[in-house]
Amino acid sequence: MVLLPTLPAESSSPSLDLPSESKGTAQKFAALRSQLAKHKLDAYFVPSADEHLNEYLPEAKQRRQWISGFTGSAGDFLISTDKAWVFVDSRYYEQADMQVDENLQKVCKVGLEDHQTVEEVLEDLGQKASAQLQTLRLGIDPFTITVAQYRRFYAQLSASGVEIVPVLENLVDIVRSQSPWSESEPIPTFGDQPVISLPESITGESVAKKLERVREVMGKKKAAILPVTKLDQIAWLYNLRGRDVECNPVFISYAIVTKTDAYLFTNTSRIDEVVRQALAGQVQILDYEQYIPTLRSLVVEHKNVLVAIAQITYGTYLQLKEAKAKTIDAEHPVETFKAHKNAVEIAQMQQANLKASLAKTLTLKWIEEQITASNSVSERDVANKIEGLYKQQEGFYDLSFPTIAGTGANGSIVHYSNPNPTCKLLNGELLLLDSGSQFYGGTTDDTRSISIGTPTDEQRDRYTEVLKSHINCAMQKFPKGTTGSQIDGIARSSMWQSGLDFGHGTGHGVGVFLNVHEGPNGISKRVNQSLDLGTINSIEPGYYKPKWGGIRLENLYFVKEVKKQELESSQEADPNAIPWYEFESLTYIPFDKKLIDRHKLNPQQVAWLESYYAAVVEKLSPMLSEAETVWLKQACSFC
Repeated sequence: MVLLPTLPAESSSPSLDLPSESKGTAQKFAALRSQLAKHKLDAYFVPSADEHLNEYLPEAKQRRQWISGFTGSAGDFLISTDKAWVFVDSRYYEQADMQVDENLQKVCKVGLEDHQTVEEVLEDLGQKASAQLQTLRLGIDPFTITVAQYRRFYAQLSASGVEIVPVLENLVDIVRSQSPWSESEPIPTFGDQPVISLPESITGESVAKKLERVREVMGKKKAAILPVTKLDQIAWLYNLRGRDVECNPVFISYAIVTKTDAYLFTNTSRIDEVVRQALAGQVQILDYEQYIPTLRSLVVEHKNVLVAIAQITYGTYLQLKEAKAKTIDAEHPVETFKAHKNAVEIAQMQQANLKASLAKTLTLKWIEEQITASNSVSERDVANKIEGLYKQQEGFYDLSFPTIAGTGANGSIVHYSNPNPTCKLLNGELLLLDSGSQFYGGTTDDTRSISIGTPTDEQRDRYTEVLKSHINCAMQKFPKGTTGSQIDGIARSSMWQSGLDFGHGTGHGVGVFLNVHEGPNGISKRVNQSLDLGTINSIEPGYYKPKWGGIRLENLYFVKEVKKQELESSQEADPNAIPWYEFESLTYIPFDKKLIDRHKLNPQQVAWLESYYAAVVEKLSPMLSEAETVWLKQACSFC
């Protein structure tokens, strides 16, 4: 890596010839730098996460978005006394270029040559400070990073003369609370939406049983206290759901589990009697602000605290250390249990994803009809159609993420948002439609790319390569213990043979009526977690070419055991044979047959596709009219 180009220093009084949006950003930077001076800091780090390590944030906690103008769901911001940087991964390269004024801040496209990571930028700043016999003081809000991230920063930066300085009051929040922003962009209220309890018929397990299992793990680790920071862990553990975060059925809260007690810290005024009765005898409900005082008082009685360094904030960790707790590093039992879906959760996901498959399939049919009739259709029209069909389904609760409907060049923006009413579907282009929903009991996420009119040879070739990658992954059988990174290589293999690749992971874990992205499982180069029985993962290879468009084909799958009769006789006869697993689809939506070059599929891939299409017709036909069934059968044929 080489050094970043030097950016011009910014004046505290921005030039009048800056566009109004850039003026606003420059003013925010100037105000934030005044806070750096006040706290004697040389730099300040603003991650995308909040106090609960959310990916999707309540508006009140969208600090990085507010200060930088970059709206992607992932990405970090760093500001020094005279420069600023936004760090993004490959999903957001194009989006960051479009949203960030490089006169004010540098876009660092992590993973590309000549682009640095935040640690590398800080190393350079620290070395420059060291050369002047000074220490670079880096400010952080310790409640917005994990213990693991702090340790990674410390290990990499301490030798470069960087001192990490925890600042308990978030500096971006201070700036937001100042005039003129306190009047024009006041920080919204949050944590005030209703909370609901789920019956065991939806969750498959009672709160008492979940707490029992968690305490069993704590006992084995000799831990007496388990703090819980992440909202989806709390929602799963206590069989509760909420609406505090858009598209994520969670609610702002903390939790603590001890050997004998359990606590929930939230806005107690919104907890009704139904929820209180559901938790009665199991969980004590306290005000949100009581989390730290209660945690510290519990440590006085019980010193041993289980700390999952990737699941807990450094702010909580500092409080534990100040209270002289003995911390025990271990995997978070709630995160592990949540990932392994029980039979009831799998059944709920099957029902939810079938409803979503119906909605997506009918949307594809509607698009085809509109194009055939030469009607004008925009990205926004498509998003409105799919969202309307979701809402018609019984048990609809919310979207699981903002709908991505990108036509033409917009399809290459991996997390394209805000479908445009002026961007029309044009003949010869592709449409990428990635959408999902939250149903009472299940979460969905699926993607199809389709051709508008007659596809080009290049579009057919790229689409077929992506489809082959999807099929190769979906039909792969694998022994127990196989990791997500191993399966990721299998998925990419055929594309690599053609000199193609995609920058994001092949798949992510999915919650059950919870967050659409969850760990610890997934399918990517960085996931060393095994794909265990009952885990749910997306499979979504893609191809993206700026100014050309994008292709992504995504289904959700759950991991199940291969039937004994399908195993080799030698394995079946061996009593010590390792169990073998496979994927079963939760998603049943046709692919675009106009874009499939069947001659490029091998016999195994053709057999998988034919079997999948038979299942699509079988599962969707009972919910369709006769005319719709005729269309579906035609869509699921190669003719």
